[in-house]
Amino acid sequence: MLQNARQSRSPNQDARPDADDISLLVIHCISLPPEEFGGNFIDDLFCNRLNPTEHPYFQTLYTLRVSTHVLIRRDGERVQYVPFDRRAWHAGVSSFQGRERCNDFSIGIELEGSVNQAFTDVQYRQLASVTQELLAHYPRLKRQRIAGHSDIAPGRKQDPGPYFDWQRYISLIDPTTPS
Repeated sequence: MLQNARQSRSPNQDARPDADDISLLVIHCISLPPEEFGGNFIDDLFCNRLNPTEHPYFQTLYTLRVSTHVLIRRDGERVQYVPFDRRAWHAGVSSFQGRERCNDFSIGIELEGSVNQAFTDVQYRQLASVTQELLAHYPRLKRQRIAGHSDIAPGRKQDPGPYFDWQRYISLIDPTTPS
C-alpha cells in the first residue's frame, strides 16, 4: 500500500496468477463525466456505486466492474483502490511485448484528466513519486516497462493521450535522463 494516500477499497480485484510477477506500469487517464473534474464519480465507478441517474453518460458504464491501483487527482491527491500485490481490473484486453492479459502482471495508475487537456504540475510530481516508490520495491518493474493504456490496447484506448508529456515524466523519475 502507498503511504500518504487515501484508501478506498475497490471490490473489483482478485489474486494475481503470480504475485511475484509485477513487471509493467500502465498510465491511464479518466474523467467522469468526460472532460469534468472533481467530485466523487471516479470513486463511485471503481467502488461499484456509480448512480446511472446522476448523468446520462453514466448509463453506459455504471454496470462495469473496473478498478485501478492508484488515482492521482488534479490537485495531487493520491487514492489507492487496490493493493499492489492484487490484480486490479484496469487494462482490459491488452498486450505488452507479445504478452497478453496485462492486468496479470501490471500496476495501473489513473490520472484524473482527459486525452484533450494537459495534466497538472502536481500530478506529474505525484506520478513520479509513486513511480519511484514502485521501481524501488518491485525489481522486475523497470523504467523501460512503463506504458500508456494506448500502448497496450492500441486502437481500443487513447489514454493518457497526446497531452501527456512523457519526457517530462521520465525526467522527473530519473533526472539524469537526457532531454
